[in-house]
Amino acid sequence: MTVLVATRPTVRERSISSFEFWPGWIFYTPVVLFWILLGLRHRSLTLPTAANPRVETGGLCGERKSTVLDQAGPEAAAWIAPYVVFRTGSDDLARARSALDGKSLRLPLVVKPDIGCNGTGVRLVETNEALAESLAAFPRDTALVLQELVPFDGEAGIFYIRPPGALTGHISSLTLKQAPILLGDGQSSIRELIMADERSGQIPEIYMPRLNGRLDDVLAAGERFRLVFAGNHCKGSIFSDGSRDITRALTTRVDAIMRDIPDFHFGRLDVRFESQAALRAGEGFRIIEVNGVGSEATHIWDRATRLRTAYLDQFRHYNMAFEIGAEMRRRGAKPSSIRELFSYWRLQRRLMSSYPLND
Repeated sequence: MTVLVATRPTVRERSISSFEFWPGWIFYTPVVLFWILLGLRHRSLTLPTAANPRVETGGLCGERKSTVLDQAGPEAAAWIAPYVVFRTGSDDLARARSALDGKSLRLPLVVKPDIGCNGTGVRLVETNEALAESLAAFPRDTALVLQELVPFDGEAGIFYIRPPGALTGHISSLTLKQAPILLGDGQSSIRELIMADERSGQIPEIYMPRLNGRLDDVLAAGERFRLVFAGNHCKGSIFSDGSRDITRALTTRVDAIMRDIPDFHFGRLDVRFESQAALRAGEGFRIIEVNGVGSEATHIWDRATRLRTAYLDQFRHYNMAFEIGAEMRRRGAKPSSIRELFSYWRLQRRLMSSYPLND
């Protein structure tokens, strides 16, 4: 595994953020109130959906992940991990193999819902048997993205903003993501190791449901066991502020990539990278996903981030989403209606409730 170098010199005494695992309705209430104030000021509660007009709801909710990826021009496409969109039905394994062969994709793969968020349903597939099992776990007629696994351990979320008409954009946030790893001692079960760990022992309910059937397994001495694959903090990945890795070279690279996705102004690209040095040089990474207006600047989940700073950063980003939406409206883009947005939200909510647990 890649060892992520801490980007802050101070000693971190907390193993988890003081607010990272608050109930969502508590943490997001100030954000919702701020959103409503911005909506009243701009005379539209859905104005940010105009920020990325070629994406359903601007990427606020219910959008297909493949919508953005499919729009990539040759410059951007070269940096995106190869993928194919597949819909579950009958004879899934044979059809999936045919689709993969058609694009020269090989195992291992990441199977993820085309509509979804927070890593729900994301699975790592290394064999044909596991592929068949994963496809069968989703409801019929579900659109999935089958994406070749990028063979890099590092993962990051890079938030990109480019005001309409601006020649260049900038990176407003960079988050390093790290999977929690258990180290076996030849005596303790996975359950005991989780409870003994300083971080995972405080949030066992995040990890244990996915590990049913393995919790009593004893890891060999020195054996490493990855607790979660999906790079999402609410699924248990560890996030840290990587703002010191934002360099001119990385910004130039990301800007060139994102300007090759038409009319995309605001959102986060998730990448897997070879090393922090390569990332800072704008090299050695692949994009695995591009998220629109609904994405967060996830550095706020760094355990050292103060609550006030987290809210100020959230407010700063959503204020920018409204400003960009307002400019796009002046240029003729039409925000989603509340009814349309509610319909996409209900669709996403219904689909996510039907997905299997993530890896």
